[in-house]
Amino acid sequence: MITEFDLQEAIAECQGERNPNANTCIKLAAFLTIQKALYGKEEKADYPLYSYDPAPQTVGYVSKTEFAQAIEGRKIDDIMPILDELMTTVQVVQPRLYDAVMRKIRD
Repeated sequence: MITEFDLQEAIAECQGERNPNANTCIKLAAFLTIQKALYGKEEKADYPLYSYDPAPQTVGYVSKTEFAQAIEGRKIDDIMPILDELMTTVQVVQPRLYDAVMRKIRD
């Protein structure tokens, strides 16, 4: 039978591997699963379990218009190229409307 000490050693070895690969991850997952099943314990991480990268910004604008409902919750990086293309088209087709919108944005 696998002892708890053996499992802890195997887990530490996997976590301490300098260049882990898929095989290391599979072994670590197996060792942690066995540890939980046999001894009811889960290895606690001594590091944050979240990324320091900022979350993607999403559109938080809420309105009852069709446009607002379509963009609500979408990533800003996905919406801005569409709006940029629209504004370029408006600049060519309706320059006065484009100028009015740009004035509102700048103010």
